[in-house]
Amino acid sequence: MLSSAPRLILFAGHAGTGKTSLAKKALPLISAKTGKDFFFLDKDTAYGAFSSHMMGLLTGDPQDRDSPAYLEHIRDQEYAGLIDIVRENLELGVSVILVGPFTREIMSGQFFQPELLRLPATTACRIAWIDLASDEAKRRIEHRADTRDAWKLAHWESYLQRRVEPPVHRHLHRFDNFQFDQQAFDALLTNLMN
Repeated sequence: MLSSAPRLILFAGHAGTGKTSLAKKALPLISAKTGKDFFFLDKDTAYGAFSSHMMGLLTGDPQDRDSPAYLEHIRDQEYAGLIDIVRENLELGVSVILVGPFTREIMSGQFFQPELLRLPATTACRIAWIDLASDEAKRRIEHRADTRDAWKLAHWESYLQRRVEPPVHRHLHRFDNFQFDQQAFDALLTNLMN
C-alpha cells in the first residue's frame, strides 16, 4: 500500500544525463499510480535567469554556471532556495518531483534523512540517479547548444573531476539513460513509489 505522507522524488545526476526529460516523463505516470498531484520543480527553470543575472554582475559572464566563482557564490544559495520551496510544499501536504544535480547533498547523506534538510520527518524521499557515460553526456550537452554549458565544455577535464559515483542506499535507484528502456524505466518508477 502506498503511503499517504507527502513524498519527495529527486531526479539527480550529472549534466547531460536527461534528468529533466525523464522527470517529465515520470510525473504523470507516478501521479496516476499514487493518486497524488506533484509539484514539479526544476533547478534550471527556477534559478536559470536569476543565476545568469548574478553571474553577469559577479564575473561578467552571465552564461557561467559551473566555474569556481559560481560554485563559491551562487550554487549553495540556489540549492537552499530549492529546498525551501520543497519544504513549503511538503508542509502543505503537496508531494514534489525535484530535478537537479544535488551531488553534495546526496554524497553527504542529507537526502536520506529528511530532518537534515529541515523537511517534515514523515517525508518519503526517493532518488532517481540518472547515469550516462561522460562521453555521451558531452555529446548531448554539445547537441543541446545551451550557452550556459560553455564554461563546462571549455573546461571539460576540470568538470569531469566533479563527476562522482553516488552512494549505495536503499532509497537511491540508478537508471542508465544511454538508450531508453521502458521496462527498466517502469522498474525505476516502481522503486521510487515504494
